[in-house]
Amino acid sequence: MRAIKFLLQKEFRQIFRNRSILAMILVMPVMQLIILPLAANYEVKNINLSVVDHDHSSYSQKMITKIISSGYFRLTGYNRSYGEAFHLIESDEADVILEIPDGFERNLIREDEQKLLVAVNAINGVKANLGGAYLASIIRDYNQEIRIDFLQNNRFNVIPTIDVTSSNWFNPNLNYQVYMVPGILAVLVTMIGGFLTALNIVKEKEAGTIEQINVTPIRKHHFILGKLIPFWVLGNIVFTIGLLVAWLIYGIIPVGSLALLYGFVSIYLLAVLGLGLLVSTFCETQQQAMFIMFFFMMIFILLGGLFTAIDSMPEWAQVVTRFNPVSYLITVMRMVILKGSTFQDVAPHLGIIALFAIGLNGWAIVNYKKAS
Repeated sequence: MRAIKFLLQKEFRQIFRNRSILAMILVMPVMQLIILPLAANYEVKNINLSVVDHDHSSYSQKMITKIISSGYFRLTGYNRSYGEAFHLIESDEADVILEIPDGFERNLIREDEQKLLVAVNAINGVKANLGGAYLASIIRDYNQEIRIDFLQNNRFNVIPTIDVTSSNWFNPNLNYQVYMVPGILAVLVTMIGGFLTALNIVKEKEAGTIEQINVTPIRKHHFILGKLIPFWVLGNIVFTIGLLVAWLIYGIIPVGSLALLYGFVSIYLLAVLGLGLLVSTFCETQQQAMFIMFFFMMIFILLGGLFTAIDSMPEWAQVVTRFNPVSYLITVMRMVILKGSTFQDVAPHLGIIALFAIGLNGWAIVNYKKAS
C-alpha cells in the first residue's frame, strides 16, 4: 500500500502540472455536451419541396397548404412542369417533387381515386426516407379528411370514426436531446478515460522515466494500479460534470438511482482504463497509442448504439456489439436516466462489464514488461 501511495502522489502531481489534461477534463466535456446534442439531431425538418400543380383546384391548394403548414416542408418551387422542378433537385434547391395531375379534384369526386407523383432526392438516404414518409402520411391524412367531408355532405349523417390517443413513455415530448445526452455523456467518459490512460505509460517510455521505475522493487500490479486509480477518479469527475451540464442546460434529471449510475460507471471505467493501459503496454510512442485508440474508439462509437439502434444493425454487427463496452454503458445510461431501471435490470450488463474489467486489466498487468 505504501508503494501505491507514492505512485499516486507522483501521478496526481504530473496531472496537475499538465494544464492540457485539466482543460480536457473540465472544459471539453462541458463544451461537447452543450454543442453536440443540439447538432446531433435525426429529426428531419425544413425539407425543400417543389410543387407541380397541373390542376389548380381548391382541393390541390388545400393539400399544398396542409403539407406546408405541417412544419416539415418548405416550399422552394411552384413550377409549371416536372422538368423545371427536376432542375431544382439537380441544383440541390429541392429535396422532394410533388406533381399533381390535371383533373385531380374531378377524379377524386367522380371516381373516388387519384394518383400523385412524388419524386425524392435519395442522395441523403435518411432524409429521403423520412421526407417521403412524412409526405405520404400528410397526404393520407388529407385523403381521410376529404372522404369524411364528402360522406358527411353527400351520403350519411353519422360516420363512425376511430380516435387514437398515443402516450410517449419516458420522453413525453419526443425531445431528441433527452435521447442523445446520456449517449454522448457515455462516449465522452470513454474517450477521456481511454485516451489519457493509453498515453500515460507511453509518455513514461518517451521521457525515459519508465526505466527508473523498472529498476525499483515496485511490482507490476502496483505500477498498473498507480496508473489506473488517478484516471479512474478523473473519469468519475468528468461523469459528475456531465450530469450537472445535463441538468443545468437540458433539464435532464436521472429518474433512477444515482448510486446505481455511479456504481456502473465506476466498474465501466475500470474496463476502459484497462483497455487504455493495455494499449500503452504494446506501444512505444504516443503517436502509436493515439492511432490504435482512435481505431477502437471509432468502432466503439459507430457500433455503440449512439446514432443507430443496435436492433436495426445487420446480424454480424449485432454480434460485434456484444464485445463493445460502450454499447453497454449507453444502454444502461438511457435505462437508468430515462426509464428509472433498477439494479436487477442492469445486472446482466454489469456482469459483462466486470468481465471486461478483469480481463483487460489482467492482460495489461501480464503484458507490462518490467526488468528489476
